[in-house]
Amino acid sequence: MPSGIIESLDHDARGITRLDGKTIFVEGALPGEHVEFVSFRKKPSFEVASTERILKASPYRVAPRCPHFGVCGGCSMQHLDSTAQVAAKQRVLEANLWHLARLHAGQLYSPIYGAPWAYRQRARFSVHMVPKVGALVGFHERKSSFIAEIRECANLQPSVSALIMPLRELVSALSICKAVPQIEVAVGEDLTVLVLRVLEPLNKADEALLRTFADRYGIVFYLQPKGPSSAYRFYPAEGARLSYRLPDFGIEHFFSPTDFTQVNFAINRVLVRRALALLDPQPGERIADMFCGLGNFTLPIARSGARVVGIEGNAELVKRAGENAADNGLAVQADYSVANLFAATSQTLSALGRFDKMLIDPPREGAVELVRALGDDAPHRIVYVSCNPSTLARDAAILVRQKGYQLRGAGVINMFPNTSHVESIALFEKD
Repeated sequence: MPSGIIESLDHDARGITRLDGKTIFVEGALPGEHVEFVSFRKKPSFEVASTERILKASPYRVAPRCPHFGVCGGCSMQHLDSTAQVAAKQRVLEANLWHLARLHAGQLYSPIYGAPWAYRQRARFSVHMVPKVGALVGFHERKSSFIAEIRECANLQPSVSALIMPLRELVSALSICKAVPQIEVAVGEDLTVLVLRVLEPLNKADEALLRTFADRYGIVFYLQPKGPSSAYRFYPAEGARLSYRLPDFGIEHFFSPTDFTQVNFAINRVLVRRALALLDPQPGERIADMFCGLGNFTLPIARSGARVVGIEGNAELVKRAGENAADNGLAVQADYSVANLFAATSQTLSALGRFDKMLIDPPREGAVELVRALGDDAPHRIVYVSCNPSTLARDAAILVRQKGYQLRGAGVINMFPNTSHVESIALFEKD
């Protein structure tokens, strides 16, 4: 049986070793370990393998906290010490910047990280009825469309994890149990919302079950018969709204349970603080917040006294962002507009006017068209918040090689502990 020394982790938290000139990605192996492995996928230049036996274990290997680790696909790094996880993600960021863009950051920022457990404020449970078992509520199994039969999740808020088994009983008792494929969870500062995706109407008995459940567990039910915009509050009909706060800036963001927000409120607060420190907005400056969403960064920038323009492709989010600006007394400092930044051109960018600085916070696809569209009057400073190190590296290459910026610094944000997901922040400047 082949064996090898694991050199590092890839972006999917697989160990990397080499055999006869070929790269082997070994699932379940950690850097520094000597493992025996069995390949289950072979290509001319690489193989994917599973760990068969650990001949020498890493000192950073730990016992997974979750009993479902290895079956449930929600996590991939629970077997690695939490501080070592952060270091591994920093190396993934550095490797992407170098191998994809041939760039080294001028400074490596100290990583942003926090509690490794009970951090998730958002989740999306899949639901499936299984004969003689009832409803399964949870996440997909690794590399499978099947739903893992879980009873708890240590990454979720404890109050939400405790709902998994009661939700299985609730869905099993509904007349439309086979027509509830998904439950979305949103935890705010003052309440927890469960959004039931319902493909058929509830009957009176179903409605009574939901009301009893909501009263017993202190949650709010929304029903979603079609797309995300169809979600509506079912029970209790009135009460507190979902929100998250940024105490450093005196801001409270209200949001719908189907809106995009960061899943880790505690880390988001530190991230916003870091982004604003790097951007250094000043009164009188005009600043762009690209892919602004609800205004997570827009309103803190506006609080600094700068004029900020938030650009977002989702009209519903722009509407909510405008409402949040008004609620926080920042409507004068913050303007919003709808634009498809994935189709940005030099002409559409010029039409927005000149900006002193820019913050870019794109989805996983990155912001390649936006950075290509930057002209001679481009902002002298750009802060780029990324949820995908490979698209950050691609866009960084354009900013440095084609647009004349320097990569002053970069660092990771461990928004999703115990997973291989790498968030990062980078600063680009022109002399």
